[in-house]
Amino acid sequence: MRTRVRGWRWRRNPLRRRSDVVEAWTVLVVAVLMSVVAPLAGMAAGLHAHDQARALAAAQRAERHQVRAVVVGDTPRRLTPSQSDPRQPYRAQVRWTEPGQGVRTAWARVPAGTRPGEPVSVWFDSRGRSAGPPADDVAVWQHTVTVGLCAAGGTATVVLLGHVIARRIALRHRLAEWEREWARTGPRWTQPRT
Repeated sequence: MRTRVRGWRWRRNPLRRRSDVVEAWTVLVVAVLMSVVAPLAGMAAGLHAHDQARALAAAQRAERHQVRAVVVGDTPRRLTPSQSDPRQPYRAQVRWTEPGQGVRTAWARVPAGTRPGEPVSVWFDSRGRSAGPPADDVAVWQHTVTVGLCAAGGTATVVLLGHVIARRIALRHRLAEWEREWARTGPRWTQPRT
């Protein structure tokens, strides 16, 4: 039957080694780092990522504009391997009227299944190239949460890896201490008695 004695590494006793004390302090430090520092690192990284993602989304909204256009010409009959998903948007020629500039035609991404003559909403950047819609609040928050969780998980991984290394070092020191003690005590036990 095995009895657990809690806190034996903290109490003074003849069986406690220096490596036991170091290991006890390491466990305490790891607990604090895992419960306080890892979440704080995740929050800090998430907040930083949130600020950057909001700035990027604002820049995209300022640079891009949406137009209501009509698909002209034939839609692609043969999809490329990257567009094998029937829901994947594809490129088609669209035409729209822009105030002060007249009728314009360009290639743009249109939803899958769009037929010639159908109206679509497409996005263009300031240079007139087809672009995706700017990031919305949901995308910004998804990016924030992902970066925060990755930072917290990375911090926790580093802490746990450090703990494993510290335990291995403590075990090596403990075994060396036991070896030295046995070198002093062993001959008394193994000598033939007369």
